[in-house]
Amino acid sequence: MFNLIRKSTEWGDKTLVLETGKIARQANGAVVVTYGGTTVLSTVVTGKTKEPVDFLPLTVQFVAKSYAVGKIPGGFLKREGKPSDRETLISRLIDRSIRPLFPLGFYDEVSIVCNLLSYDTVAPPEVTALIGATAALAISGVPFNGIVVGARVGYLLSEDKYLLNASADEMLSSSLDLFLSGNEDSVLMVESEASELSEAQMLGAISFGHQNCQEVIKLIEEFREENGVMPIEFIPHDITSLVDDIASSYKESFSVAYSNIVKKERALELEKLREQVLSDMLPKYQADSLECKYTSQDIISALKNFERSLVRSKIVETSSRIDGRSFNGIRDIEIEIDVLPKAHGSALFTRGNTQALVVTALGTPQDEQIVDDLDGDRRESFLLHYNFPPYAVGESAALRAPGRREIGHGKLAWKAIHYVLPEKSDFPYTIRVVSEITESDGSSSMATVCGASLALMDTGVPIKAPVAGIAMGLIKEGDQFIILSDILGDEDHLGDMDFKVAGTSLGITALQMDMKISGISIEVIERSLLQAKDGRMHILDKMNLVIQESRECIKNHAPRIESIFINKDKIRNVIGSGGKNIREICEKTGARIEIMQDGTVMIYAINNDAVEHAKNMIMDIVSEPEIGKVFDGTVVEIVKFGAFVSFLGGRRGLIHISEIKNEHINAVSSVISVNDKVKVLVIGIDREYVQLSMRRVDQETGEPIDGELYNIRKGSDSDDSFLSSGGGSVRHGSEKKRRSGSRSRRSSGSNYHREDLMSHNSNFSGGNRSFNDSRNGNEIPRKPRFF
Repeated sequence: MFNLIRKSTEWGDKTLVLETGKIARQANGAVVVTYGGTTVLSTVVTGKTKEPVDFLPLTVQFVAKSYAVGKIPGGFLKREGKPSDRETLISRLIDRSIRPLFPLGFYDEVSIVCNLLSYDTVAPPEVTALIGATAALAISGVPFNGIVVGARVGYLLSEDKYLLNASADEMLSSSLDLFLSGNEDSVLMVESEASELSEAQMLGAISFGHQNCQEVIKLIEEFREENGVMPIEFIPHDITSLVDDIASSYKESFSVAYSNIVKKERALELEKLREQVLSDMLPKYQADSLECKYTSQDIISALKNFERSLVRSKIVETSSRIDGRSFNGIRDIEIEIDVLPKAHGSALFTRGNTQALVVTALGTPQDEQIVDDLDGDRRESFLLHYNFPPYAVGESAALRAPGRREIGHGKLAWKAIHYVLPEKSDFPYTIRVVSEITESDGSSSMATVCGASLALMDTGVPIKAPVAGIAMGLIKEGDQFIILSDILGDEDHLGDMDFKVAGTSLGITALQMDMKISGISIEVIERSLLQAKDGRMHILDKMNLVIQESRECIKNHAPRIESIFINKDKIRNVIGSGGKNIREICEKTGARIEIMQDGTVMIYAINNDAVEHAKNMIMDIVSEPEIGKVFDGTVVEIVKFGAFVSFLGGRRGLIHISEIKNEHINAVSSVISVNDKVKVLVIGIDREYVQLSMRRVDQETGEPIDGELYNIRKGSDSDDSFLSSGGGSVRHGSEKKRRSGSRSRRSSGSNYHREDLMSHNSNFSGGNRSFNDSRNGNEIPRKPRFF
């Protein structure tokens, strides 16, 4: 029933298997690829377009469903919805790798679907999916010029060792995460994040990955031969005479238009000329008397070919670009920071006619993005969003949800900035950066990188170093090539390469390379990286003139975050019964509080005062009384000989009547009442009881009265101390005498002992106990003795 064809090889440390003839047999091409424990079904279907078009309508979709890792989707519907960012990014990797290999003029619809069936979290799914897409194209019969294979490369800096298709766990110790694709002799696409690596190290990674792709390219060629299917030979419609006719009539007009360095004016002039070409050429080539007729799509295609040839030949012949710059010239740069008064940080970065308004917002860990990923759920504390509205290029269109391009550009900028961010323990904020592209004439993603770096420094985020980005272009004619720095939009559109390089003064943090031709050599990549370094340094110099390092502190209107550590045994005390204590802290201070299982307490508030208030309330709960420390307390009970005070989150202590005021008082209630807020100084501690003083503390400032703190600490040096209520003198006695009760001490004319405290029938320390003792028929308030 099945005509199963199977090929396999050992690649790296895993087995790679290609199969066809069993699944999805209705597609033009269908291949099941298994690499290690990761399996992807890749299908290719092609068909004619319903209406004539002048571009390749290629769609690539990478689909990762949760069953691939044995999970059921979260949420109410229990079914996958719109593509995740990861699915979108992998789809773009495949698209950018294969699109340059379709022949020019081939405009049939091509749909490629890569369905992740099984994922072992070890073999990279993007590598497996691209191999499947290429193999499916190879046996589909669709015109396709060659075979392209991808590889994921890591780098162990300490060992100077490159890794091939390492697992997610292995990549945690890597200084590089690079994905590249290439054919037999060229590199087609690069995407990477790096830890300030040098140009030589990045070039070594690209060369390493490209060399390791060759084995799989040979496997796919053998797989295609065994299937017996060869690509259909595609012969494009010959429009050479039409291109020549347009050139003879409009070359001068288009040359003048392309010399205008202002993009808006240049675009208007070019649009008028294109309309004129169509209106002149269409009647001419559709006359009944002509044997060779051209459609409007033919004229549009010919016009594109003419413009491409015109711009490229001008650059090669005159060594001058559209705006008159040299090959390595950088457009004028203008930078402003702190441009939005209520934003936590902002920057306006303008390079030529490309402009990015970049804004940062700080949040708490509760604002982190929860990502439901196949590798496991994770939380993202750094978010970077790139928006490209239609008005940025002078178009009239409705705003829509972010598309693939916006997601991809945002992720590239994220990779460029991510390495220089501080550790979470040093800066616990959630950081969101939003780049609003307000003008675009090329390199808007690199403007986002520069603007994001500036905005973060304006915010006060302590980044390791400023980051700048630059886009490099290429004009390749035969074996000769010209590399262009800081390309315009037209140079990107009409050139052969878009190579984005971002990094600090020390090294590269991100790369992205896309081709419009069938690849470039390692030599061209090396030249591009070196020329990009010069441009990056120039841009960093411009940025450093405005701001060189992060502000020392965040803006006043930014939220405040502080972390403290408490004993894990005290977590329940802070939370309180049913969350009573933590709710009270939040209500009184306006702060938000998170308590981790390891005892880390995160406090978030709108200002420093609220943070300090919340921190003090927490420390009051978890702190142990210490002689010489001052605490805020609340009077909870009045007795004849003093008052009981609740402090430290519910702990009770006694203020003896002699410790309320310096002068004699007849009744405690004449000075303080229940629910009064008082400041108390700890002057004695026992395992169960705490002796407090009001008279030794300034009730306004909370500061100990001069000399009293010294006397208390001096007295606490002995294991048996008594602090007199009158002059603050300290008398020492032995433990033996105290236990036997053979001697008594007087303070303000009264003796009092620990036994008297224990006998008081109160709520203090677990029961109602009497503090009074009868002597000669009189009740004498006795002061507790503390050990």
